[in-house]
Amino acid sequence: YARCVQWKRIRTNSTRMSDVKVPGKRRPFKRFFYRGYEVHQLVDLSNAELVDLMHARARRRFSRFGIKSKLVKKLIAAKKKAAPGTKPEIIKTHLRNMIIVPPMVGSMLGVYNGKGYILVEVKPDMVGHYLGEFALTYHPVKHGRPGVASSGQAQRFIPV
Repeated sequence: YARCVQWKRIRTNSTRMSDVKVPGKRRPFKRFFYRGYEVHQLVDLSNAELVDLMHARARRRFSRFGIKSKLVKKLIAAKKKAAPGTKPEIIKTHLRNMIIVPPMVGSMLGVYNGKGYILVEVKPDMVGHYLGEFALTYHPVKHGRPGVASSGQAQRFIPV
């Protein structure tokens, strides 16, 4: 009992951690870099310089087919038309194999998954990936307990 009283006395005399004012750390805004360049620097690069930064599969693709400028132009127009601080209108596309390039960052896309359009907001860390990676064509299965039949039938297998 004496130790408890002594501890209470020590605690009441000492300053609490909540009373001590620590200079508040501001949480820094996370800056995204793609191969050493920030997004606003990537937008300023020419197509040839941008392709040189991409991975081998993307370089091969762009050297053969180039960048699909029709979709990129639609996305840029939608971003310009949007009011400041609001999201641009959704542009629907079937181009699942389109590689995301820096001018597409900040756009809203409806990517077709074979059944419907999945909403994808393009963020800076998506540069270099395919649109199809963000619109799954299947629904991941969450399995139930083993041995319990879904139709209410008798239990088939229960692990021992």
